[in-house]
Amino acid sequence: MIITAKGVVMIQLFTTGGTIAKMYDELSGNLIFDENHLEMMLDQSRCSVDLAIKPLFLKDSLDMNDSDRDIIFKAVTNSKHKKIIITHGTDTMVQTAELLSTINDKTIVLVGAMIPFAFKNSDALFNLGTAFGVVGSVGNGVFIAMNGKFFRWDEVTKDTKLGKFVTIS
Repeated sequence: MIITAKGVVMIQLFTTGGTIAKMYDELSGNLIFDENHLEMMLDQSRCSVDLAIKPLFLKDSLDMNDSDRDIIFKAVTNSKHKKIIITHGTDTMVQTAELLSTINDKTIVLVGAMIPFAFKNSDALFNLGTAFGVVGSVGNGVFIAMNGKFFRWDEVTKDTKLGKFVTIS
């Protein structure tokens, strides 16, 4: 899907799943993936940024393996765009960022959520908005946008006790 106002796509957005993309299935009682989450998020936030959107897969990041990360790596490497946002599960976001850190000519921002977009009090929209701000404001490199902050990939960790990303001390 391409969303453009001016006819020029400025940002490539890849989706890979994670909590940000989950919703509650009332029949099974499980969390399942919602393929339309990104479109709804962009509509709700009234996004008018020129985007090329490409779903890569929908997986919990704990279920991701090296083959999945290779798909992400190849997609980013092969993208003609220099500004990339990747929605990703938070549990292994730093691992994927480390692999992407060998790409030197692009600005890459990974973003996720602790609470699914479909849930009340989700951090998904706030985090996605932060990712858009970061990708347009920093130079080349790999960053993680969470909790209203952004971090270099190698200076951050997920603190599971606090439920947020923090700078490595």
